[in-house]
Amino acid sequence: MSLTQQLPFLRWSSWRFLAGMPSFLRTGQIGDGREAACAAHVEATARRGDPDDVLAAIDTFAYEKSMLVNVGDEKGRLLDAAVRRAAPGLVLELGTYCGYSALRMARQAPSARICSVEFSAANAEVAQRIWTHAGVADRISCVVGTLGDGGATLDTLASDHGVTAGALDLVFIDHDKRAYLPDLRRILTREWLRRGSIVVADNVGVPGAPGYRAYMRGNQGGLWHTVEHKAHVEYQSLLPDLVLESEYLG
Repeated sequence: MSLTQQLPFLRWSSWRFLAGMPSFLRTGQIGDGREAACAAHVEATARRGDPDDVLAAIDTFAYEKSMLVNVGDEKGRLLDAAVRRAAPGLVLELGTYCGYSALRMARQAPSARICSVEFSAANAEVAQRIWTHAGVADRISCVVGTLGDGGATLDTLASDHGVTAGALDLVFIDHDKRAYLPDLRRILTREWLRRGSIVVADNVGVPGAPGYRAYMRGNQGGLWHTVEHKAHVEYQSLLPDLVLESEYLG
């Protein structure tokens, strides 16, 4: 691993990322075009129809060109393992960004349908380009919206994507950290989980989702059985992070 991979603050793109945080929180993109540039890099360098090569191209872009806020390669392996354990038929993802994590899940569960919710239409377009190039676009749907929009997106998932009572085998949460717990409660209110469904949450350490973590700890052995996986913030080895994997016991 290179010095800039170990020490991300030495990379110009990391400083540009920090400067772009207001834009990211407002629009879902950093503001310097890195998301669209990532899709262009994939289309120019990765073998069409090869999910492994597409994922490798995204990782290379994030390490060598511009840092991205997808789950990344290290934590991605934790997600891969959770997908294998869940053996899902239907997956709900909250937070599409550039489509990286949905592609990882599609690779691990080739018979699964994945519904990904993303509030940024521009990110949804980037993700669609990447999924199309990887050859998995027929198995992943992106719904532009949020679960907190008064029920419109929840209703769309139910009516158009088959997300109904007990239908979800796996949920991956990687969007607005403040929405982790409220959105999980919305899913529970709709009764979309079944006993044994798995919920994976990224970035519980950094930037952090303390309310979500406290909720899972408070319901350990009751509604949930949670394992906290120690890892690092994506695409570097300096900042520690947590990925929570929770099995629904309700």
